Amino acid sequence: MSKNPREMLNSFTGGLETLGQTNGEQVNAFMNLLGTAYQPGKLDLKAKELISVAIGVYNRCEYCIVFHTYKALEAGATREEILEAAMVSVAFGGGPTMAYSVTLLKDSIDEFEKDFQ
Repeated sequence: MSKNPREMLNSFTGGLETLGQTNGEQVNAFMNLLGTAYQPGKLDLKAKELISVAIGVYNRCEYCIVFHTYKALEAGATREEILEAAMVSVAFGGGPTMAYSVTLLKDSIDEFEKDFQ
């Protein structure tokens, strides 16, 4: 059964908002860490999002895959760049990483790519 990447993205972002209502300090600390880590430096935002996609696929974190695929596309990454980043992670993660690359990652690109064209 295929998962709906857009529903997963909305569930994740909505979950952060809901958790922030009762655990605002922790959610804000996490979001501040992300904000700092993703600031352009020697690497631009697109490169950092491509790294994040690769790590998400390697770790088999479904919400990470969906979220960072969206953010990579938003940062200007192409389908080809996203898939190439994922293939680097396959070199380390083998079959399970390939499985997430050819399913949820591909479905996420298919779903979100049109948002940025």
